[in-house]
Amino acid sequence: MNKETFLNLLQERILLLDGGMGTMIQGYHLTEADYRGERFASFPGMLKGNNDLLSITRPDVIRDIHRQYLDAGADIFTTNTFNANAISMEDYGMSNYVREMNLASARLGRELADSYMKEYPEKTIFVAGSVGPTNKTASMSPDVSNPAYRAVTYRDLYAAYKEQVEALVDGGVDIILFETTFDTLNAKAGLEAAEVVLKEKGVDLPIMLSLTLAGQGGRTLSGQTLKAFLASVQHTHIVSVGLNCSFGAADMKPYLEELARVAPYYISAYPNAGLPNSLGGYDETPETMAEHVKPFVDEGLVNILGGCCGTTPAHIAKYPALIAGAKPHVPAPQSDCLWLSGLELLEVKPENNFVNVGERCNVAGSRKFLRLIKEKNYEEALSIARKQVEDGAQVIDINMDDGLLDAEKEMVTFLNLIAAEPDIARVPVMIDSSKWAVIESGLMCVQGKSIVNSISLKEGEENFLQHACRIQQLGAATVVMAFDEKGQADTFERKIEVCQRAYQLLLGIGFNPNDIIFDPNVLAIATGMEEHNRYALDFIRAVDWIKQNLPGAKVSGGISNLSFSFRGNNYVREAMHAVFLYHAIAKGMDMGIVNPSTSVLYEDIEPEFRNLLEDVILCRRPEAAEELIAYAQQLHVQTQGNAEHHQQEAWRTLPLADRLEYALVKGIGEHLEEDLQEALQKYPRAVAIIDGPLMSGMTNVGDLFGAGKMFLPQVVKTARTMKKAVAILQPAIEAEKEAVSSAKAGKVVFATVKGDVHDIGKNIVSIVLACNNYEVIDLGVMVPAETIVKTVQEEKPDILCLSGLITPSLDEMVHVVDEMQKAGLQIPIMVGGATTSKLHTAFKIAPHYAGTVIHVSDASQNPLVAAKLLNPATHDAYVADLKQEYQVLRETMEDQQAELVSLQEARNQSIQLDWSAYQPVVPHQLGVHVLPSIPLQEIIPYIHWTFFFQAWKLTGRFDEISRIHGCDSCRAMWLAGFPEKDRAKAAEAMQLFKDAQRLLLQLVKEKVEYCKAVYGFFPAVRKGDDIWIQDIRIPTLRQQVKREGGYKSLADCIMTESAGKVDYIGAFAVTGGAGYESLKKKFEQENDTYRMMLLQTLTDRLAEATAEYLHKKVRKEYWGYAPEEQLTIDDLFKVKYQGIRPAIGYPSLPDQLLNFELDKLLNLSQIGIQLTENGAMMPTASVSGFYLAHPQSEYFMVGKIDEDHLYYLMSRGLSKQDAMHLVTYGYFLPVLEFISVESLKERFSDVLKEKVGL
Repeated sequence: MNKETFLNLLQERILLLDGGMGTMIQGYHLTEADYRGERFASFPGMLKGNNDLLSITRPDVIRDIHRQYLDAGADIFTTNTFNANAISMEDYGMSNYVREMNLASARLGRELADSYMKEYPEKTIFVAGSVGPTNKTASMSPDVSNPAYRAVTYRDLYAAYKEQVEALVDGGVDIILFETTFDTLNAKAGLEAAEVVLKEKGVDLPIMLSLTLAGQGGRTLSGQTLKAFLASVQHTHIVSVGLNCSFGAADMKPYLEELARVAPYYISAYPNAGLPNSLGGYDETPETMAEHVKPFVDEGLVNILGGCCGTTPAHIAKYPALIAGAKPHVPAPQSDCLWLSGLELLEVKPENNFVNVGERCNVAGSRKFLRLIKEKNYEEALSIARKQVEDGAQVIDINMDDGLLDAEKEMVTFLNLIAAEPDIARVPVMIDSSKWAVIESGLMCVQGKSIVNSISLKEGEENFLQHACRIQQLGAATVVMAFDEKGQADTFERKIEVCQRAYQLLLGIGFNPNDIIFDPNVLAIATGMEEHNRYALDFIRAVDWIKQNLPGAKVSGGISNLSFSFRGNNYVREAMHAVFLYHAIAKGMDMGIVNPSTSVLYEDIEPEFRNLLEDVILCRRPEAAEELIAYAQQLHVQTQGNAEHHQQEAWRTLPLADRLEYALVKGIGEHLEEDLQEALQKYPRAVAIIDGPLMSGMTNVGDLFGAGKMFLPQVVKTARTMKKAVAILQPAIEAEKEAVSSAKAGKVVFATVKGDVHDIGKNIVSIVLACNNYEVIDLGVMVPAETIVKTVQEEKPDILCLSGLITPSLDEMVHVVDEMQKAGLQIPIMVGGATTSKLHTAFKIAPHYAGTVIHVSDASQNPLVAAKLLNPATHDAYVADLKQEYQVLRETMEDQQAELVSLQEARNQSIQLDWSAYQPVVPHQLGVHVLPSIPLQEIIPYIHWTFFFQAWKLTGRFDEISRIHGCDSCRAMWLAGFPEKDRAKAAEAMQLFKDAQRLLLQLVKEKVEYCKAVYGFFPAVRKGDDIWIQDIRIPTLRQQVKREGGYKSLADCIMTESAGKVDYIGAFAVTGGAGYESLKKKFEQENDTYRMMLLQTLTDRLAEATAEYLHKKVRKEYWGYAPEEQLTIDDLFKVKYQGIRPAIGYPSLPDQLLNFELDKLLNLSQIGIQLTENGAMMPTASVSGFYLAHPQSEYFMVGKIDEDHLYYLMSRGLSKQDAMHLVTYGYFLPVLEFISVESLKERFSDVLKEKVGL
């Protein structure tokens, strides 16, 4: 189909687009083998999820999906190429297959469309080549600590898009569709590539553009408003613009209305099937969605209508009835003024008066800005730009032309930094350079529509037009200097001659006249040379002539040039500018490069002086210039000096202590030197500055971090500022003969207690405290009490931090505290870990110690607690409040003891399973079996990412990023769905997930053998509450908390001897960290703490994933009691399978010592697992337990029990204390009932659910 046919149909009726491709693919439940096919069977890494590859390996699936949408009524269907670009394919190592993927998809689509139209001659079908946004953004840094960094550049994107579009065109598509655009700079690169391809191939295909918005703010992910976005792509030749993804139809409507009102294009809309639910799915039915889409049609908002994520052919099938007889949207008229944009639109038109272009970010015009750029002090340089915007600049001029600077590099760096500052980036930029390479590189950094300053006819028409064409191609307006081959135009006649010639040349190449900004040269007057006296008047006359004779053209100028002769006399200069602008604006001058913070207004100038200025500027008296020179020499107006030197940022007027605190919280280091020098005069000792305002600032940071108003990278930034402050104070500290360690906020000893090998949480807390300037001594894991006490005595730390994950660690912490007490030590002790709680600390630990014991539930709280403990001004009140809180908890615990039934009564009311109808399935593989190495790519799909993110203290919605498949931009929309205050933290979660995927891919390529398993199946019999496997006894606990419906024990799931049948049980142990220590050590040697922790958290998840993987194999193959099971990964996480796999050390089987019994059955050393004296497994990334097959078996929590159970357990040789280890979880249920802080209750509940296996 040709472009003319498409455009005619758009005018006649509403066309239907297809729905979600990724949604449909998920419904086929394709396996890794499907994605690989025969051709890619041995290709390294995981390929499942690479939907674009299916056009090669499973074209039947893609063809079937297309056909379903056509049968549903679609006029346009999109190729399966959303991610088929070299940048996105890097994740799979398949960048070399991009052309083949696109060709295959396009040809498949072309063949299907042609055959369908042959089958249904009345139909007109269009194949739209889908071009996604890639998985990287050119306008934002993925590294929060380096905002100037870009993971991808305009040139990278252009090359990737060009390769893709070339293949799509060669494959026979009818339309190029850029969809789910979340970064306008990415889109600009793609649109340029598409237009170049079409021109090179001599074809004219329509280009559609669809963007996606970030939540309810109505902006793109990269921050632009809809109008700003339209300005940014105004130079392209798109046929339609629209919205997709983002929201459901109901939420999309207000933004669609705005787009339809202002966009001079046809309008498309293809929303999601509502908003994603908690599992990343979409719940809106076809009927409901049709109701929400109906107003799009009834109100004339659209020309093209379809569906995005979650939509299916059933959704699209509801559309034909909606659009029958409906009138399509009529595009809005083209703008008749100059559109510029940063994050927001700037319309340059007469009623908006004069546009101020800020002049201070110019190395040629500001010595301060030049110095800052040379010193790489970008933070302070940005403050100059920020202040100009605050003072009213509507455009920021940026110039880096200096002989000692790499102008191109500095321009790119500064523009990238501005993009990370929304309060600056909201206005357009003017890229100012005499070097073409600087201008071109600068244009490739800005997503908005900027201004080039400047081009001219100085080097002839060919060079002029070449530059103008490139500017037009990159989507900018341009300043045209009144300069030609003869030189600078300095008279009225020369000015209009050059401007008229340039105007005609530009219109000849199709340059938008509204994008032409003439600078007829503002030149210095009152220089003492008579021939200069008419310069200002000639400029003003030229303005009037241009506005009368060159329609659409704008006029600008560098105003400071006018008063160059009066350098040093700021009042005279600003007064001259005010008078000059008054007259030039009256004649139509649109904008000018000025100092927006000028304090002199035309009306405020003393009348006699103003008349003199007008005589000079309007050249009314030949002697006026000499009079002005003489007047300026006599003028002394100190109070009206340069505003830049007399106005300060508001926070700089705060008292000294408040300034220092503000600087720490905001991570601002530029004024530290002067403020700390002032502090050294005020405070008696340098250390007092650290203990006072600096620690106060860090306390504030801790409060903000704890409240979720700051996140880890921001805390690191404040820590850098703190370290800079300490470095400045260090000479004074040494002069006072203070130890270097005095500059530290404090010294902290960390240890995971004896019997416990878990250290991830401890490592996170130690990093957070180290970032807050604490000296950290980490004793590691499995640390005996005597070692901890000895270290405290020798190192004399300020705080001791104890960590523990497993239940026995709770009593070991009590033991450590007892030993500390015996040694006469009273330093504060912080305790933390998954099984710890404030209640347990108050009830079981604190009473053993004369010092202070604090339970800290989250890493974010540690710096805050430490600061309160170590600050004499807050210590006593904090400790007193803590003791009072503990007392209340103890009293509450006593009042809220759970009501228990006796053990005998619980046994009498045990769960009765239906054994009569149950015939145990004989396992296919009786005995013990070993899987010495399981390929990592088989395990990775079973990773439950929720708990990975929780390990990184990213609880809540952040794990959703792992469940969004098929559409990378859906991830961007997920990110955009967060409130502004949480978006950066969500971006951190996104980057964390990407880093995790990258590390997993590395491990797959290296073919590491981390995942191993041993399992066995055995005849089993129940005797009382014991399960007997051969001659090995497995004692179990029974619930005793009063409840309806009976009291559970795992033993209930095994037959007794009296049943007359043979029952079976399975046992297993898996590890996800066999041999990972070598890589961990490598990271440690490289001081790469981040990747070391990433590796640890991933191996933990791999262990759980291996357990999930093995359990599925057991159910379907090895035991084979559920061979027909067809469950998705999500179904497994929701425990929809038959049978259970209770893990040792978890709530239904809390006795970790049972690992010794398991070892007798399986010989855990076969897969490299060793046991500690408490039964903990090494490597720590290991899981062990049993398999129960009965259909009625289910996970449960034992809860609190009475002493009957203790004596029962003691009967197997355990001491009463060891027996108590097994029932500690009984504390947790009442804890959840009365924890008042919802966030803590939710976090606690999540941990418990993980341990239960929910």
